[in-house]
Amino acid sequence: MTTEFWTMGGGRPTSDDPSVFDGVQMAVQAEQLGYDGIVWVDSQNLAADCYVSMALAAHATSRIQLGTGVTNSYTRHPAITASAIASIQAESRGRAHMGIGRGDSALAHLGLAPHGVGEFEQYLIQLQAYLRGDEVQFGETDVEALGLADTPQASRIYYMAQMGPKVPVDVAATGPRVIQAAARHADRVSFNLGADVDRTRWGMEVAREAREEAGLDPEIPFAAYIPLAVHDDPEQAMRIGAGQVSLFARFSSMYGTVIGPASDQQARVLTDIHDHYDMHGHGRPGSAQAGVIPTEFERSFGVFGPPDYCVQRLGELIETGVDRFIFRGSPLDPSDPDSESSVRFAQEVIPQLKGS
Repeated sequence: MTTEFWTMGGGRPTSDDPSVFDGVQMAVQAEQLGYDGIVWVDSQNLAADCYVSMALAAHATSRIQLGTGVTNSYTRHPAITASAIASIQAESRGRAHMGIGRGDSALAHLGLAPHGVGEFEQYLIQLQAYLRGDEVQFGETDVEALGLADTPQASRIYYMAQMGPKVPVDVAATGPRVIQAAARHADRVSFNLGADVDRTRWGMEVAREAREEAGLDPEIPFAAYIPLAVHDDPEQAMRIGAGQVSLFARFSSMYGTVIGPASDQQARVLTDIHDHYDMHGHGRPGSAQAGVIPTEFERSFGVFGPPDYCVQRLGELIETGVDRFIFRGSPLDPSDPDSESSVRFAQEVIPQLKGS
C-alpha cells in the first residue's frame, strides 16, 4: 500500500498583486517538494474560488493531484459541482479529486448550519451519477411553464465521457451517520478525527459495517485530515499549528454532543471547544476556542514535534489502514518563516514513511 501525503493550499489573492493567487504558488512549491496532492477549501467568504485556483494550478503543475478540501453539498447544485471538478480533471489530465462534506464555514457565513445528513446522502448519490455520465431524475419541475416543443426528461452531463477518467469522490466525515453515508456512496472516506488511533479505528469499523450492510465489499480507502507541524521544539510546533486543532476537533461536538469514542477529559475539551467556538476566529491562533485546549489534548489530537516523532505518530495511523494524509498546520509561503515546517516534513518525514 502506497501512502500519500497531501497539503492544503490557499486561494486568496496576494497582497502585492491581486491577480496572482497564492494557492497556485503553493501548488507549484508543493509539487517541487514532493507532496502527492494539494487541496483547496471551498469557503466563498474566506477564500477565493477553489475551482479557479485548481484550474490555474493545473496549468502551473504537471504531477501533483488537485482536489477540494472540501466543497459542500449546499452552495452548488450537484450538476454544477460535477461539471466544475470534471473540467479540472480534463485540464489537469486526470489529476482531480472531489473532496466534499456537509459544509461548515461556507454555510455559517450565509447564516446556515451544515446540510442535513439525509440531504447530503442524496446529494452524493446524484453527484456520483453525474460524474459517471448517468441520468439523474428530476424532482419537482416547472419548465413546462415555458411551453417549449420539447424539454429534457432527466438531467445528464452530456460531455462527461470526454472529460477523462471518472473523478473519485472523497467524503470528509466525523460522525457515524456521515461515515455511513460516505461508506455507501463515496470512493474514499476521510476522517476528521485527529491523530487518535482508537478514534480512527472506530471510524473504520463504522464504515466497514455500513458497507457490509449495503452488500458492498467492506474495504474502502481511508484518509485522515491531521493538524501537523514539524519543529525540533514541540512547543514551537504547537505554536505553528495553533488554531488548527480547534478547527478539526469541533466536528466531534458540532452540535454540543460529543460523538465517537472519547475519554472523560477528551469529552470535556470537545464540549469546551463547542461552547467557546467563534466563527470569526475559525482556524486562527489566539481564538477563543483555541484558548480552551489544554496541551495534552493538542498533542494527542495533532502531530507536533521533531521529524522522528512525526514518523512514529503517523506510522501508527498507517498501520491502522490510513493510506492518505491531508495536513493543515504550517503554511507553504516562502515569506513566512513557519513554512520551514512544511519543507522539513517533505524532506525529513515523507522519505522515512515511504521507505526511501
